[in-house]
Amino acid sequence: MANIVFNIAKGRVVEYYNRVKGNDPANAALILVPIETSGLEADATLVDKDTLSDVLSGTTNEQTTMGRKTLTDAELAALPAPDDTNDRFDVSLPTVTWSAATGNAISKICVCYDSDTTGGTDANVVPLTLFDAVVTPDGSDIQLTGGVFFRGS
Repeated sequence: MANIVFNIAKGRVVEYYNRVKGNDPANAALILVPIETSGLEADATLVDKDTLSDVLSGTTNEQTTMGRKTLTDAELAALPAPDDTNDRFDVSLPTVTWSAATGNAISKICVCYDSDTTGGTDANVVPLTLFDAVVTPDGSDIQLTGGVFFRGS
């Protein structure tokens, strides 16, 4: 589950997930961005960033050797119903694999919403959540086991 929900996305993560799953707009996707351990800014600083470009504008760096993962409507499960018993709404990611991953160590995965994967820049990508994923790539596959990345309560 998320270590932080970016202020810009609070109250909107379920909406963004639903938009991707509903293919509205057609080229919308969730983007998983691996974040390097070196230079990582504090969560208290990152939570105020409003775009992926902002997240990467300070000392926080994307681990580009592994690369981003794009999750479209085809990869996402149907939006679940709210959990009325526990008074919350959980949204999950599928299991994702980075094959033969190399490069610098990572500490976090940033989950973002991109309304148009065919155009635009990181300045148009909205960061949703940021969670711990501590791995040093060594050429082996890295698998992010699917699970809850956001819980609204």
